[in-house]
Amino acid sequence: MTFNDTVRHRLDQWAESLRDLAPVILGQNTAVRLDDIRRSYIRTMAEHPTPADMRIETVDMGGVPATLITPAQVEGDRVLFYIHGGAYIVGGPGGYHGLAAAFATALKARVYLPDYRLAPEHPFPVPIADTFAAYRWLIAQGQDPASVTFAGDSAGGAMVVSVMVMARNAGVKLPAGGAALSPWANLEHTGASMVNREGLDLLNTRAGLDLMARTFLGGALPNSPEASPVFADVRGLPPILVQIGEGELMLSDAIRLATHLGENRVRVSLEVWPGMFHVWHMFHAELAEGREAIANAAAFLERAMTTASAA
Repeated sequence: MTFNDTVRHRLDQWAESLRDLAPVILGQNTAVRLDDIRRSYIRTMAEHPTPADMRIETVDMGGVPATLITPAQVEGDRVLFYIHGGAYIVGGPGGYHGLAAAFATALKARVYLPDYRLAPEHPFPVPIADTFAAYRWLIAQGQDPASVTFAGDSAGGAMVVSVMVMARNAGVKLPAGGAALSPWANLEHTGASMVNREGLDLLNTRAGLDLMARTFLGGALPNSPEASPVFADVRGLPPILVQIGEGELMLSDAIRLATHLGENRVRVSLEVWPGMFHVWHMFHAELAEGREAIANAAAFLERAMTTASAA
């Protein structure tokens, strides 16, 4: 698929912001600090537009710093718990105001974005545990879980499932549903698309993903269920939507996640978007496909809330 100049430029900027990540992780470039890369990455992501009518504030979610985005219109007590991506190594709420605002508008919901700690300083399972702690705090405040949905991209897309599993295991009430956007669901990277989409994926390489997985895992096995939800016990989870771009290295493992959910009696919907790249939703201002994917996810989550409220 051919993209316009704006999309291509933003994709190039996104890739460029991570150019030094592997050399820094491997100790081959000591002139650049990991925190510098993180700041550059968030600045690049923050260039996606955010509507002026959004209220953006920092909050504390039980010891986990977070951002709360509130649109002009909120339906009841609706909350979207959005989990940012970045391979558990980079990323943060500051780069997600635009995407979170698009979901806030579509769902008429407040959006919480937990700022979980990152690897390698805080390897597996710390980022997942932080995110679960933020959700547990939200429910402890008296928030009705039937009015809560999850969404997340890449590593955050995997955590949509992983945090639900942690909540179920801890006896914390589950949200009404979730949307996993371009989920990084299998850190073993055994899906066929890890081979046949190499060179077609506009943002990722197999070697890069392998390095980031090792950095995050810190010696844990890549098939640890909390890190790779394709191996998790997912029974009893609420409805989940999986959206994945056809051009992604993660394509096959995202399909495997949807299959795993369905085989374990979780209501699941799978959308494969021809020609789309990793987390194309970020480009909703420029891409009709981004806007349509967000609208589909919002409709799925709204139906999940309606069903949960009626139960």
